[in-house]
Amino acid sequence: MSLVYQNLNENQRQAVDCQNGPLLIVAGAGSGKTRTLTSRLMFLLNSGIPAEKIIAITFTNKAADEMVNRVKSQMANAGGPFIGTFHSLGARILKKEAKFLGRSPNFSIFDNDDSLKLIKNIAKNFNLTEKEKRKISPAFLQKDFSRIKNEMSDSENEEEIVKYFFNQYELELQRNNAFDFEDLIEKPVSLFLKNRETLEKYQNQHQYILVDEFQDTNPAQYQFIKLLAQKHKNLSVVGDDAQSIYKFRGSDFRNFLDFEKDWPDTKIVLLEQNYRSTANIINAASALIKNNKFQKSKNLWTENPEGDKIKLIEHEDAFSEADYIAEEILSRRIFGKENSTAVLYRTNAQSRAIETALIERGIGYFIFGGVKFYERKEIKDIVAALRFASNPNDSVSLQRLQKNFLKKTFLRLKNELPHQVGKLSASQLISYVLEISGYFNELKKDYANFTERIENLNELIYFASNFSSLSEFLERVSLMQSTDNIKNNKDSRKSNINLMTVHLAKGLEFDNVFIAGCNEGVLPHQMSYFSEEEIEEERRLMYVAMTRARQKLYLNFYHLPSRFLSEIPAEFLEFSVSKSIDDEERYIEY
Repeated sequence: MSLVYQNLNENQRQAVDCQNGPLLIVAGAGSGKTRTLTSRLMFLLNSGIPAEKIIAITFTNKAADEMVNRVKSQMANAGGPFIGTFHSLGARILKKEAKFLGRSPNFSIFDNDDSLKLIKNIAKNFNLTEKEKRKISPAFLQKDFSRIKNEMSDSENEEEIVKYFFNQYELELQRNNAFDFEDLIEKPVSLFLKNRETLEKYQNQHQYILVDEFQDTNPAQYQFIKLLAQKHKNLSVVGDDAQSIYKFRGSDFRNFLDFEKDWPDTKIVLLEQNYRSTANIINAASALIKNNKFQKSKNLWTENPEGDKIKLIEHEDAFSEADYIAEEILSRRIFGKENSTAVLYRTNAQSRAIETALIERGIGYFIFGGVKFYERKEIKDIVAALRFASNPNDSVSLQRLQKNFLKKTFLRLKNELPHQVGKLSASQLISYVLEISGYFNELKKDYANFTERIENLNELIYFASNFSSLSEFLERVSLMQSTDNIKNNKDSRKSNINLMTVHLAKGLEFDNVFIAGCNEGVLPHQMSYFSEEEIEEERRLMYVAMTRARQKLYLNFYHLPSRFLSEIPAEFLEFSVSKSIDDEERYIEY
């Protein structure tokens, strides 16, 4: 049997060996989606299609790296297709076509902080009334600008004041020789729509397109791949509408539901066998998600054992809930059952009580979603210096050089840095900036945790040494995401207890999962009460949380239980009341 088909079930094979035309792979939770998509990529390569004609688009750098490693292990030569995120593909196109958009190829990519600073600078130059200031804050404008670009809206249809500031913002980005994060998708799409010749060039270059997590695409991302695939129609997408939970980022799962309308000859393959969880977990989660009206029907099943019933525990309050979770984790550790464990919650604020309970018992944990490595002050300072060295028009980076520890050597950095590009590698440039600015000494003077900050900078130097050019390094840093880690926190990683929001847990799996705060008003969140669509997204969030568990699942609540708990059949549940609550205070009975 070919390596391409190894360890694939019948439906997975059908998805893999569909060569031409549009393909929709509806992949239920834990159904081997990544393995199937990678195998499909290998099938296309083994069919004689040149690697440069194929692109595989993912949503995270982590997913892209995993796919690259799998493909490399099965390919004889070093070459391969483009495998990367939407934004990295957009950045690659913009580097080649920057002239059409009034930029040079050494443009900067502004993150949210940079964009906000630029908007604040623009607002300073205008005498807004107090009423206008209350209505049009920089943060409000930034959110609006992001929406306009993600939805591919016409700014001419916006309110006059929003339209005015948007046009000023676009001009300032151009003056800075910069793009913001949303531009990496919106600008290639706009270019394709205006310039047919450029579009055809990329259509011929990318004849086979594979897209992971398709349910999470926003309108601009979908239009991006739709335009690229329009000519050859070899578009393969994989995803699960039941796991579409990023509406707050602009994703629209109707792209997934309506796929066949846009691509009439679509072949649909259902991946319904779950390899991750016990039968009880799968049956309970499936019963829950069936209450959503807007979905593609599927019947998730597994050959895994039935497993333990899902524990449903009522608590007095958030603190007693946290104590129960910590005690349960501790008891499993005492009895030698220390498998991978996750505590999931709807909002970051919920972690405080849980962290306190774990710390009191001396239980180490790793928390996702803290200050990201590349957002730490010392990292942003040095990266700003490198960005200015690469692109002297970058006024936001220039502003940062004039502040903090770099201001003492600002003139020297401003005069010398741009001339060092081409002479020094990215890692050498970082060392150069640190040396002439005396940055390490300044850290020692001002910060008690200077050792950790110096370690971060040394890690940045090491990370930069992996790149052949400064522009390649800066692009990767600009495209870093919350799931990416430059620096691996060794101390916290010694623990296999993971705390995170449900949104960050998507794509992960653990032996044991505790879902905290399964309360009405928390999950579903009270802000979702205004529409059926919002409630359905919250139900999908609960579904994602439940299907992260391999073996054991704990559903915890206090005060008013979530409506979703009543949608899980009692046969899959084992109900109990924590010792902190009196019988009189119970809200439900089983």
